[in-house]
Amino acid sequence: MCYGLQSYDHNVFANGNAAELLGLPLIPAHSVASGEDILHGVNYASAAAGILDVTGRNFVGRIPFARQIANFEQTLDQMTASLGAAGVSQALASCLFFVGMGSNDYLNNYLMPNYPTRNQYNAQQYANLLVQQYRVDLLRLYNLGARKFIIGGLGLMGCIPSILAQSMTSSCSQQVNDLVTPFNANVKTMLNNLNAELPGAHFIYLDIENMFRDILTRPAAYGFSNINTGCCGLGRNRGQVTCLPFETPCSNRDQYVFWDAFHPTAKVNIIMGRRAFNGDLSVAYPMNIQQLANLE
Repeated sequence: MCYGLQSYDHNVFANGNAAELLGLPLIPAHSVASGEDILHGVNYASAAAGILDVTGRNFVGRIPFARQIANFEQTLDQMTASLGAAGVSQALASCLFFVGMGSNDYLNNYLMPNYPTRNQYNAQQYANLLVQQYRVDLLRLYNLGARKFIIGGLGLMGCIPSILAQSMTSSCSQQVNDLVTPFNANVKTMLNNLNAELPGAHFIYLDIENMFRDILTRPAAYGFSNINTGCCGLGRNRGQVTCLPFETPCSNRDQYVFWDAFHPTAKVNIIMGRRAFNGDLSVAYPMNIQQLANLE
């Protein structure tokens, strides 16, 4: 059973925790997947990748979402050679496709001083641009045979260490949080429309913002003592320079919400993964991952 087109950088819960709860193996990266491995799923994720091809251009090795889908098409060719067209179609109908895009389109595009984007679009206009392209890409996946989609929304990006480090008070940036609010709203509307328009398609939305807000609001309830500093990194909030090779991280990472300047720790991902797997409508809509997997 395939279960991935994972495109959310460092999203352990999609590839690890939820897979474990479903009784599935961890899946290999596209760059190393071959043979029978591809029949169990492939990870197409790329650091710094965005919905827009120009996002993350400072990182020459990044693989934009459109190219990730092109890589998936290569996998389909390999699967067709093994299973035949009818077999591939049947297999894809039960696969889970996890897609979580958008964060880099803000962090490695809109909020970067070397991009003109902020001067070209306001928050709503940029969200419209992103989700318009997002819809094109998701339709492309649907036309390739994907039917079960798990779409992750954006979290409270104004509260990550790289943004906190820009404030002398280490406070969350409401401006950045408000910036991404239209994106999440647009994605929810898009998914409702796709569910209504596409025969046999099931799109579910994971409310990362809601889950993350609960963790930041009640950290002690989850066993966290640090909510504003990276476990690994340099400078204010350990967010001015992200974790470098051979850098010594904190010794108590399970007490940290953030691993580095941008990403949550594995513990946070596990918590959110379990909630997304069997949680209620406040975290997964219109159903959770377990319910989606059980659909015939």
